[in-house]
Amino acid sequence: MAFSSSAAPWPAFRALAQCFIPETAHADEPQWRELESAVSTALVARPARLRRQILLFVRVLELAARARYRTGFADLGTDRGTALLQRFAASRVLLFRRGIWGLRTLVMLGWYTNPAVTAALGYRATAAGWEGRR
Repeated sequence: MAFSSSAAPWPAFRALAQCFIPETAHADEPQWRELESAVSTALVARPARLRRQILLFVRVLELAARARYRTGFADLGTDRGTALLQRFAASRVLLFRRGIWGLRTLVMLGWYTNPAVTAALGYRATAAGWEGRR
């Protein structure tokens, strides 16, 4: 996330992705690497402060999982992970709600920009507009 490879919370991020987009559970390693690369690329253009906030929020989710379930977010499974994310999304704390939407947006950016995924969905948009569909 402009995460360095050593500090990257990718296991937790992959678990988050599977909660936000269940289809990612069937992703192969090249698809995961492409998703992570897209997220990292998107975040490089953002201020360092925002990158730190996102990393911190992933760590907060990790700590919340450990406090509530006594295991890391990556080991929660989709049902318990989704329930935890829903609690944060419904929080009175605006930053928690924004954090969930921000992470969800990053996951969607990474997943739905993958050419194999867009092809499987039948997405045929082109920069040429309607002329490109003919």
